[in-house]
Amino acid sequence: MKLVTAIIKPFKLDDVRESLSEVGVQGITVTEVKGFGRQKGHTELYRGAEYVVDFLPKIKLEIAIDDSKVEPVIEAISKSANTGKIGDGKIFVSSLEQVIRIRTGETGEDAV
Repeated sequence: MKLVTAIIKPFKLDDVRESLSEVGVQGITVTEVKGFGRQKGHTELYRGAEYVVDFLPKIKLEIAIDDSKVEPVIEAISKSANTGKIGDGKIFVSSLEQVIRIRTGETGEDAV
């Protein structure tokens, strides 16, 4: 089992969700986060005062999936989140040692 974590631009969430549904992903955890990388930040003007926005809004997706679905999920996220501009995001894949469904006590792939 793998945990795929993706950081994407907020306006791409619906596109990514639809793409993941098409490849058979049944559950996603979505969190609103802030961060920066090469995109750095940007300067905004508010009531005549200029200020720097260091941390930009992003969306963090977490998807627990079977090993066989890793490549289709990565491809779906990559294609649907891509704008071709800096700050499109990143995808991280890590191993899951154990998954347990609290309601039923199911473990492993059955719990996902």
